[in-house]
Amino acid sequence: MTCASFERFAFPITSPRSPITSSMPEPFHTSRLVEFHDTDMAGIMHFASFFIYMESAEHELYRSLGLSLHTEVDGELISFPRVSAACDYSSPARCEEILDIAVSVTRIGTKSISYEFRFTRAGTLLAIGKMTSVCCRVVHGQPPVSRPIPAEIADGLRKYAM
Repeated sequence: MTCASFERFAFPITSPRSPITSSMPEPFHTSRLVEFHDTDMAGIMHFASFFIYMESAEHELYRSLGLSLHTEVDGELISFPRVSAACDYSSPARCEEILDIAVSVTRIGTKSISYEFRFTRAGTLLAIGKMTSVCCRVVHGQPPVSRPIPAEIADGLRKYAM
């Protein structure tokens, strides 16, 4: 078999000057300073503070898209109460450290949205959090009622969907 016979099996070669682009979306990034009130008696960030940081990062993600987690759509007040939240811890964070929080949308359903939060400090993974919220109509004095996620919110969040 000659070299020419192998041409049909050849893979395209990319030049060092033509970067390969990934179709994977990048997560939304924000940073947060660990403050004294976020720490425990051991001097490390209290486990519950990670959940507060997750919610704060979620709000920042929405604001970056010109959206809100508490808004009026078609004459209805909607909000996104949490139905699930978890966090696995790998390494401690300490007072006055700056954390990077990478937020990815892991699922956009008809009525719910799931997120992953990766907490790092200078490239070291500290924790991975997961949270699911449900889109609900909110009427004062009544329990929230789930409803479909408005298209403009789902479309905006797709930018960060894994």
